[in-house]
Amino acid sequence: MLILSAAVAGLAAGVVVYSLLDLLFSEESQVARRLKRLNEYERAQAAEIEPLALPFVDRVLHPIADGARHGVRLLAPGDYRVRIAQRLKVAGSPRGLDADTFLALKVFLAIIVALAVAIVLSVSGYPVLQTLLLGVVALVIGFFLPDLWLRSHTTARQNSIRRALPDMLDMLMISVEAGLGFDASLTKFLRNSTGPLADEFSKVLNEINAGLSRRDALRNLSERAEVPELTTFVMAMVQADVFGISVAKVLHAQSKEMRTKRRQFAEEMAQKAPAKMVFPLILFILPATLIVLMGPAVIAIGQAFGLMGQ
Repeated sequence: MLILSAAVAGLAAGVVVYSLLDLLFSEESQVARRLKRLNEYERAQAAEIEPLALPFVDRVLHPIADGARHGVRLLAPGDYRVRIAQRLKVAGSPRGLDADTFLALKVFLAIIVALAVAIVLSVSGYPVLQTLLLGVVALVIGFFLPDLWLRSHTTARQNSIRRALPDMLDMLMISVEAGLGFDASLTKFLRNSTGPLADEFSKVLNEINAGLSRRDALRNLSERAEVPELTTFVMAMVQADVFGISVAKVLHAQSKEMRTKRRQFAEEMAQKAPAKMVFPLILFILPATLIVLMGPAVIAIGQAFGLMGQ
């Protein structure tokens, strides 16, 4: 029995070793390792020779998406594409979207929503005319849904920039008063910060390093963000650069002003809260309250007049 157990264990160990050796030194493994060592040029050449070697997404979906973007680009008015591009730039180009891709997404979502509503209504037995009308409404709603998402994303990003601006100005003011230049202070801030404001000032620093003047880079920042507080700061810095005013004094004054504006913005949002709570209260809280308070009275009155059973 002991000899049989040892033979089985040895056989199992041999199978495991053989499998490992076959996995490491088989022809398929060698080919796979060689393919990993191919550079980008060789991969491109291999893809041209054998298109089926590409993944399904690159082989099928990407060409379809490129064709859809090209078709939307030809059909959409030029000024509308410009407005979409500006809105995407203000939103920080979420998920790397450009104007053509965003327009194609709007058209695709509109068609999907309209088809889904039409299929559901047809299966439910609605009349054809009513199904068509509701399908058109769904088409319009689906077309404008990405706009709502983009507006929400833009508002959240601008509020994040507005909240982070006073703290950034404090850091810049401390660094400048310690003897650093504005660009070096900005670099120090970016090294220890994240978020939309840090991303925007990172673009400013990259433009300055690429040879663009500071005032032009700051003006580009103001156009990208479209935040009034940031525009005020940019105007102050541009004026300081033009008239030779001390940057430390400008940062000190702007930091104090931005904190005041941030507090005023918070107070404004707090004052808007009661008005925003009216509709949820009417739609959700008030009906439940009326049912709880008036339900027993309605039942008692009904029983008194014989409208309800005892």
